Amino acid sequence: MDNPVGNTRSYLDFDGLGQLKGQARQDAKAATRETAQQFEALFIQMMMKSMRDSVVKSDLSENAPLDSYQSMFDKEVSVQLAKRNSMGLADMLVKNLEQQQAATVSTAEMLKMREDGALPPAKPISLNPKETALPLNKEHRPEFKLPKSGAMPLNMMPGLGKNFDRNSL
Repeated sequence: MDNPVGNTRSYLDFDGLGQLKGQARQDAKAATRETAQQFEALFIQMMMKSMRDSVVKSDLSENAPLDSYQSMFDKEVSVQLAKRNSMGLADMLVKNLEQQQAATVSTAEMLKMREDGALPPAKPISLNPKETALPLNKEHRPEFKLPKSGAMPLNMMPGLGKNFDRNSL
């Protein structure tokens, strides 16, 4: 079966997912690009399904074969749109993932940096709940004060009765 989105198969095909996983071990950037394209295709397909569901249907147009055909058609259109990079969602995903991978430091690198003194030592966290919990007593709670600029709650403002409508402001 010839798939328009590169060498990978549909996101529903488990064999295609296995091939994509194998490709990720060999060429991570190409696998990231294909995965992002498949995600964009799925996103477009769900968007098209939502648009079709929002249209009011008559009793004459409701039948299972037509719905099945429209679903297959939407899937093919979404794959073609993702292949042509019409929305740019795949590009944004790839860019975001590459930035996150570049900024990620492995645990081994972090430990080495800590041993070399490049990182400050970690602060110990108290495991005593009495030290970290907020007090429940009224005496120990911080007091909330209104600003002194004359601000007051809306229901206390002169001229506003019980029939006050917030949307009229």
